[in-house]
Amino acid sequence: MVQVRGWPSFPEELPVFKPETAPPDPQALFLEWLTEAGEHVLAPHAVTLSTVDADGAPDARVVVLKDVGAGGWAVATSSESPKGLQLRKDPRAALTFFWPGRGRQVRLRGPVSPAAPEVSAADFLARPPASRVEAFIGHQSQVLHDPADLDAAAAEAERWVEENPDVAPETWTRYLVDPDEAEFWQASHDRRHVRLRYRKAGDGWVRERLWP
Repeated sequence: MVQVRGWPSFPEELPVFKPETAPPDPQALFLEWLTEAGEHVLAPHAVTLSTVDADGAPDARVVVLKDVGAGGWAVATSSESPKGLQLRKDPRAALTFFWPGRGRQVRLRGPVSPAAPEVSAADFLARPPASRVEAFIGHQSQVLHDPADLDAAAAEAERWVEENPDVAPETWTRYLVDPDEAEFWQASHDRRHVRLRYRKAGDGWVRERLWP
């Protein structure tokens, strides 16, 4: 059995987080932390997207954050993928960012809405060619009985993308997570971790310090 205790969790030097100096808007603090993480860790834009399936059971996977703007935190996938189907039935989600190299975690949760079709299409066409080919292969999360089927589907998708470089799948969707809660967690070696929660209230936000 692998002994999981004793492995180091965080580097010796950790950033200092003073909640009293945090901006009034969680988006501003998130962008500050994301930029800082990008200077120290790989894939700072990787995020765990959690949804609920048709039976009410939680489901989670790591995706890539597209950007952050007035509409919220953006991720993208096919509307026919498991996560797309789950969001259609229950348009709520949680996003979890974890940067162990900085001892930081950000948790967001709230309603999800699809972007306009032209915005989703632009998102798809901005993807690298290999990523566009992957999207056209389809069958995400279905059982693969023969790896040769994947090779054949990939070859057909690659041909399609080459012949139709300006076409996006109708199912490709950019989703916007507009959180009503956002929590920022800073690790501390003395275990007195610093937690700050933003809670939406009317047109603004309430900031609350939480116990570790």
